[in-house]
Amino acid sequence: MNTRNRPGRHTGAQSGASRSPYGLGTAAGLLQARPRPAALAPQGLASDPGVALNPACSTDAGRPCRHPLTNAVENQRLLAHELAVKGSFDAIVPVLKRIAGLQHEVDFTERAQAIAREDLGFELPAQILADAWVAGLDMRTLYGECVMRTLRLMAKQAQLSNPQQDTDEAVAFFLDSGYHAVDISPCSDGRLKGLVRYILRLPDGAVRSKKSYAGAMFDVDANVKRWIETELMRYREGRPVTADAGTRYLKVAVYHWSSSEPTHEGCAAHGSNVTAAAEAGLNRLIEFRRAIENSFCCGASVDTLLIGVDTDTDAIKLHVPDAAGETNLYRFIDNIELYRASVNDDASSARLKVYRAIQAASATTGWGAGNGEPHEGMRRLIASLLINNLSQIEYVCGNWGGRYPDIGHAERFISVGDGFEEFQLRNLVYFAHLHTVEEGAPDMDVGIKIFSNLNVRHGLPVPVAIHFRYDSRVPGCRERTVERCRRVRAAIETRYGELSRPGLLVCAMTVQDKRPGSSIESVEESGASAARGEP
Repeated sequence: MNTRNRPGRHTGAQSGASRSPYGLGTAAGLLQARPRPAALAPQGLASDPGVALNPACSTDAGRPCRHPLTNAVENQRLLAHELAVKGSFDAIVPVLKRIAGLQHEVDFTERAQAIAREDLGFELPAQILADAWVAGLDMRTLYGECVMRTLRLMAKQAQLSNPQQDTDEAVAFFLDSGYHAVDISPCSDGRLKGLVRYILRLPDGAVRSKKSYAGAMFDVDANVKRWIETELMRYREGRPVTADAGTRYLKVAVYHWSSSEPTHEGCAAHGSNVTAAAEAGLNRLIEFRRAIENSFCCGASVDTLLIGVDTDTDAIKLHVPDAAGETNLYRFIDNIELYRASVNDDASSARLKVYRAIQAASATTGWGAGNGEPHEGMRRLIASLLINNLSQIEYVCGNWGGRYPDIGHAERFISVGDGFEEFQLRNLVYFAHLHTVEEGAPDMDVGIKIFSNLNVRHGLPVPVAIHFRYDSRVPGCRERTVERCRRVRAAIETRYGELSRPGLLVCAMTVQDKRPGSSIESVEESGASAARGEP
């Protein structure tokens, strides 16, 4: 057993404001006082349309927001990463426009490749350039190739520049809070793609699973299977703790809405109805919990947590469970309100307000009433997530005036299959988790609808990156995974034939070993697959 993760090892005095809040302790005195505030009236989950330009900052005019609990150094690092990755994808269209104007030049191929190497970081497919003199450049195919090559290039750079920092400490914090595994299912909307790394500020390796589904409507059966695998690993290997450690499995569902355009830019899978999105996420959590408790005896249980995200500001709305683990849609903490209330405080006062907000939510009466406070581990986890998210609220305040300029969809490609763990950025990719197109049709249909507006209406194809992971320890697993890629590609091209036939759908296939840090391997369109280097 890893003694680094023993309970209590990482707890202690409250840290300074610049440190990430993993292992954040809760003073006993702060959790005993339970003032009962007035009932929180059931309110709509959209902000007032008359809100100021910066919906979070409440400092004096002309003074920037500086919350005492935010991590400014991490904000700078994440901004540099976001600008670098998105800038690489956004450079594709200007570069292709420039190249398109040169296609009748005598030295077109050489000049085009020089431009691509300098501005995109890779060379273009030589055959497409060589055939341009016949019927002009095949811009749709060229665009799709550029997106996929940029994807592989950025993934490779992300592996080198983003090591798994703080993972052990975060896992230890989860264990100290009573959780041996954390499984998150957000909506597949691209605006939530940065959920773990940015919005919640958690190391990727600390989360057991993070699979996205349209409307956060995760597959209950598949999630029960994942729970079984996790528990079997505890029984057989004692990882991360043994089966008698008294910890639980935490399942999190994440829905979203837009405070600026609540009826148009919310969750497409639920018709931009935030109440429907929240209720659907909660119902899935209830079904998952009941499935575990009904199917397995001897204390088998899970904790559940429902989180909402305003994709305009990245502020979370965290629904606080009661002592029985039950969740109520009207018992929550709106973190943007907590940010406003504590931005002018010192670190100690701001941290105290976080805990008091948990107490106040737990004491909600009326529609949001529950059966007491959640257990101490859940309270500590909630406090940590709220504090982490304060950094993200300030990240949006400092860089975009409190609200993203792209409040709607602006994804660059659709990811199908297991997804790319290397990409954790808002509005970069729409993710459709599936094993077959038939079972994942709702997710794919939503993605195609989004890209029909983003790309197809402008004559650009829909880039679809089909990506599955294999286990190199299992004989023949890679070959079977490659065949799955080809079956999924054929099914996608058949289902969306009206886009595929005129070249408005471009699919690329890749596979990757499940081992951390494994490289992404391209799959040839026909014949034997091969891992090839960067073009």
